[in-house]
Amino acid sequence: MSGRIALIGFGEAGRTFAGAAGWRDGARAFDLKTLNVQTADAMQAAFAQHGVTGCATLAEALEGADVILSLVTADQTENAASSAAQHMPSGALFCDMNSVSPGTKKRNAATIEGAGGRYVDVAVMSPVQPAALNAPLLVSGPHATAAAGMLRNIGFARVQIAGDHVGAASATKMVRSVMIKGIEALTAEMILAARRAGVTENVLASLGGDWPEKIDYNLDRMLAHGTRRAAEMEEVVATLTELGIEPAMTRGTVSRQRAMGILLGGADMPEGLEAKLAFLGAHHPELGAPKP
Repeated sequence: MSGRIALIGFGEAGRTFAGAAGWRDGARAFDLKTLNVQTADAMQAAFAQHGVTGCATLAEALEGADVILSLVTADQTENAASSAAQHMPSGALFCDMNSVSPGTKKRNAATIEGAGGRYVDVAVMSPVQPAALNAPLLVSGPHATAAAGMLRNIGFARVQIAGDHVGAASATKMVRSVMIKGIEALTAEMILAARRAGVTENVLASLGGDWPEKIDYNLDRMLAHGTRRAAEMEEVVATLTELGIEPAMTRGTVSRQRAMGILLGGADMPEGLEAKLAFLGAHHPELGAPKP
């Protein structure tokens, strides 16, 4: 590994990457949850578990950094960029790995470049679990070549340059999500309707193949990450609007992802399709119970 790493945000992605790469004290991390008395202890424990240096302030995390990985929620990405700009080490690579629209990334680029940093549009093209450092990354922008080399140096195995302008990487991911997250939403809508109509077995038989496994996986992703996916899909709506495409189908995806994302609460994930359908029927009959 070469280069000091700073992590802005230490959720699933930050923890997964840090743990797989073994950056440990070569990385400093800051997360807003350290500022909340209700979440600070858990965040400090996460820093310790992964061996990174947890910082009380963003300024401390960014000091002397060669590469900065911004890994926050979609609604916080512009705040992260504007806050980082106030403490930006000259020439540091700012890798914006958040799932936001090309327009948002371009605004972030202006902020970071204006503060003396080198902005890089990075799109993570798969779930970080279980891929970890094998998650495919697309990078774009005028500093894409330098960033690709740095990302490989710190452990990422599948890095590809998508273009020399900011927005190429993010547009690829956003447009792809129309299909990927949209199929998840359609899957949920289909199987919930099948259960409500009492024809689940008939529908699955008519689809054939490995659709029960696909449905189980898609429901798993939505129940576990639907709220975050809905926020990402709001950025897809913004992307389509920027492109002059009416996001009629994608607005429905936002609603379905969000509705599924709030269902699980703090409960354990039901294992298997039958258990998931039973959970939906028992806890949320308006969504999943068979209709007489």
